[in-house]
Amino acid sequence: MPGTLATIRVRLGAAMAVALAPVLLLGAAETTVAYQKDAQEQRASLGLAAERSAATARARMESASVLLETLAPESVGLECAQRLSEVTGRLAGYDNLIRFDRFGRVACAARSVPADALRRDRAWFIRLSQGMQSTIIRSPEGLGGAPALLAAERADDRNGAFDGALVALINLDSLRPNLADRALPRGTEVAIIDEQGRYISRTRPGAFGAAGTEVVSAARNGPGPYIYFGKDQDGESRVFSAAPLTGEVSVILSAPAESLFSWAGLNPLSSFMFPLLAFTLALTAVWVVTERVVVRWLAYLNRIAAIYAKGRLSVRPSQASHAPPEIRELAVTMADMAEAIAARDQSLRDSLTEKDALLREIHHRVKNNLQVISSLLNLQERSLADPAARAAMAETRQRVGALALIYRALYQGSDMRRVDLRQFLSDLIGQMVIEQQAKGMAVRTELTADELTIDPDKLAPLALFAVEAISNAQKHALAAHGGLLSVRFEVDGAEATLSISDEGGDAEPSLGGGIGVGRALMSAFARQLRGRMELAPNGRGGATARLIFPTPGLEKAPPRRTRQAGEGNQPTAQAS
Repeated sequence: MPGTLATIRVRLGAAMAVALAPVLLLGAAETTVAYQKDAQEQRASLGLAAERSAATARARMESASVLLETLAPESVGLECAQRLSEVTGRLAGYDNLIRFDRFGRVACAARSVPADALRRDRAWFIRLSQGMQSTIIRSPEGLGGAPALLAAERADDRNGAFDGALVALINLDSLRPNLADRALPRGTEVAIIDEQGRYISRTRPGAFGAAGTEVVSAARNGPGPYIYFGKDQDGESRVFSAAPLTGEVSVILSAPAESLFSWAGLNPLSSFMFPLLAFTLALTAVWVVTERVVVRWLAYLNRIAAIYAKGRLSVRPSQASHAPPEIRELAVTMADMAEAIAARDQSLRDSLTEKDALLREIHHRVKNNLQVISSLLNLQERSLADPAARAAMAETRQRVGALALIYRALYQGSDMRRVDLRQFLSDLIGQMVIEQQAKGMAVRTELTADELTIDPDKLAPLALFAVEAISNAQKHALAAHGGLLSVRFEVDGAEATLSISDEGGDAEPSLGGGIGVGRALMSAFARQLRGRMELAPNGRGGATARLIFPTPGLEKAPPRRTRQAGEGNQPTAQAS
């Protein structure tokens, strides 16, 4: 039954799981779609941020050019440094404004400028001197400490000849997007690289891997920001977005590349949690309801059924009155079944008792009838004068008495279908020997028998064989001088042996030179038992008759014997 209850739980749980599986699958599908949508939005946000940085840089460059053109007339004179310093202070993002003469020397500047004897030989200065109106490059070393862009505007004298350059240093940090922008993904970091793919500045170096010229090339040549995936210095997967700021500088944004599981962990309520929670709650509800409404009452009825199996049919499942209607109906059915079984058992017991009483009465009457026949034979025997006829009548009476003894053992015993053989042999010997003792013959008896119960069909030929053997011993050995009558019954595995021995007397008549009636009957009785008969002299001067036949069904393990003085190791059950 516990296995059955477990099966009910499992089957109901499996059925509910199958029923709720579409909800769970739908939640998983929605989670995947939402994840993909967020991943696309993340890439789009990085791309837009890179484009904004590039647009901001270009706007700053353009404004720097306009500013330099505007300041060009005022970048000479005694108050040049003061005016440039005021402009730098008012405009954010500018580290310095510098006026160089045609030899590359500092004419005036908003802040101090390190000396550089080779400045006129720099590529950007040469380009301006050769006629280029403006240029924007990465700030060369020697103009400032922080990474910056150099925006230079050509300056001419009144005759239109090259007269130096006006330079604006734009801090690169002012060109990076604001990481506090809510439009950016969580954990976004910013870096600026040059045209060789080398990092100029990074908000967190560990968030970037090697960039390379291919990233710069893809960012410059693409229609929009170049978005790619890679590993950072810690080996974590990240998504990158690159866009050009100027001709020599590009911006790279780096954000964590979220997997489906990490994304679901950051978005538990809007992803897989609600479907999974509904799935778990439904399964739990089914399990609890099954346990309380079905399994608990089935276990109770199982205990009641186990009590019924032990024969206690008076117990009733009274607690089932609080169970669901279906369980109550089953409990009522079980109670009705128990009552019906109890009534039927009582009827069967009454019938068996009546049958036993009738059978005992039949056995009793058969025994009485056989005793009447024995009494009639006794009367007939007394009226006969011929000794041979009297002897024949006596033998017949003994046979009838043996049959009567069988029926007496049946109706007086506890089991009317089987008889204790040892007790029966004791009664049979006593019944047959008592007549000899009444005639003054000193006959001693010795009975040794293994325990065995036997049915009447096998007991009748065995008893009649014993009658014939004892009568033979009485006639030829015990009638003249008395002596010892030994009866032994042994069970040895598949064979049982009944031995009847006498001592002294005339062994030859006992053995019988021919085949008389008694010996023929003994052989016939042996064949009825599917056995054999043996008749041979023994060591005490008498004869021994043996009946060897297949052992009837044993009910007790043989042998259990008791010793009698003078019998050595031979078991003795009863002596008279």
